[in-house]
Amino acid sequence: MCNFGAMLVKTEAIVLHSFKFGESRLIVEMFTREVGRLSFAIPIPKTSKGKLKKQYFQPMTLLEIECDVRQRTQLQKLKDARILTAYTSIPFSPEKLAITLFTAEFLYHALRSEQQDHLLFAYIFNSMQWLDAAPTGYANFHLTFLMHMSRFLGFYPNLDDYTEGCIFNLRTATFSQQVPTYRDFLQPDEARMIQLLMRMDFPTMHLFRLSHQERNRIVDVLLQYYRLHIPQFPELKSISVLQELWM
Repeated sequence: MCNFGAMLVKTEAIVLHSFKFGESRLIVEMFTREVGRLSFAIPIPKTSKGKLKKQYFQPMTLLEIECDVRQRTQLQKLKDARILTAYTSIPFSPEKLAITLFTAEFLYHALRSEQQDHLLFAYIFNSMQWLDAAPTGYANFHLTFLMHMSRFLGFYPNLDDYTEGCIFNLRTATFSQQVPTYRDFLQPDEARMIQLLMRMDFPTMHLFRLSHQERNRIVDVLLQYYRLHIPQFPELKSISVLQELWM
């Protein structure tokens, strides 16, 4: 990308977050395939015939956009947008919608300064397509998604280092026989569970029968893990809704 002027970019994008700014604009955060994370100031259409429709900017909507990108500009200009792939089940399923809102909030904080990363974009895009298409067996989606996201962000643990009876050090992302002096580690029984769950993927995750309590404990551990590795990663507001599912 050149240092000066604007560059016209056509790219696929995933909406992370949007909020109303003043009476006439939306501020929208997106993760794009070609440019990474971008922020946009988008005029709110006054009629339903407007080209940029408000419903395009719901969390995790998959778009194809055209925009002017200026390196030194905080809020980019969106010239055009259209739905790339419409969800067929997520908007009509309270469970899938809760998972989607949690995923969007998580990514909004986890992808703060991500640059272009085609593999990461494809992972998020394909994950949401899988969730939308799954008729059943998606209760562990958010666990699997968070576990594999750490691979793209640089702190996925080496599962080959696991040995029976070791602990998992959350700060160093390593399995070890040595217990640290701080509390950020998992005891051997939970360390064993983590290394096992790290190996699951979307097609096989329904085979892992987890209780409501186990699933909530795992997501708590994973979010603690992210808070240790991403500066200023906050408590997520959407987690309380998610943890009430699948009682």
